[in-house]
Amino acid sequence: MQISKAGEAVGAVVDDVDVTKLSDDQFAEIRAAFRDHGALFFRDQKLTPEAHIAFAQRWGPIDLNRFFKRREGYPEIAEVLKEADQQLNIGGGWHTDHSYDEAPAMGSILYALEIPPSGGDTLFAGMAAAYAALDDEMKARVENLQARHGNAHVFGEESEYRKAIGDRYTNADQAGQTAIHPVVLTHPESGVKGLYVNPGFTLEIVDMAPEESVALLRQLYEHIQQDRFHYRHKWSAGDLAMWDNRSTWHYALNDYQGHRRYLNRITIEGVALA
Repeated sequence: MQISKAGEAVGAVVDDVDVTKLSDDQFAEIRAAFRDHGALFFRDQKLTPEAHIAFAQRWGPIDLNRFFKRREGYPEIAEVLKEADQQLNIGGGWHTDHSYDEAPAMGSILYALEIPPSGGDTLFAGMAAAYAALDDEMKARVENLQARHGNAHVFGEESEYRKAIGDRYTNADQAGQTAIHPVVLTHPESGVKGLYVNPGFTLEIVDMAPEESVALLRQLYEHIQQDRFHYRHKWSAGDLAMWDNRSTWHYALNDYQGHRRYLNRITIEGVALA
């Protein structure tokens, strides 16, 4: 097994390994790499749904996503699907999974089953590197702030995006959760500081005038969206990717109109953030 850095700010590639046959020592090494790099990419895996679930369970309890359509017979697995005749994809903007929950999901494990002949890459951004690159004035400004996150505008019954996605999302009546988290998160495992706001689910900075909140979030987003903090993963069928929702953003590019793209995702439970 070999682990090599994928991008300067985020991600590592794990080669020459079958995730269904990991020894305890190999798994410990992979877990340390996940903590250090925020995202891991495994090529040429051959996973049954049962094997996907078993690998996920080594990381912790599975979080049953209430909004994604689940794979038939496997409630642990959420389908990330875009048919050839559909226009909108799932995850087509920068976001962090489950930041609207009081205890956001630790990570997501995504397995590629069907990939278009071109396009459909996923971008990842590293939040620790983005925070470290802030100037001292901005670090001091955001240090003790909190932000409110929510999901109704994406998954709720009145969401135009959800209506356009159709039956690929479920349980619109269960949307409406909000949660407050620090803008600067001390990672619960690594202890490293990183930014914890995202364009997908962050609603506002708490106790800040709306126009100031909008301006500050825009400034932080523009900073994070610099290429130097990103890694772009080009998918092949059989790829397995996993990312830490506490230290990364991701963005599924929607540049493969007329082709089917189908992946399976399992999400791992996390802890309350401080």
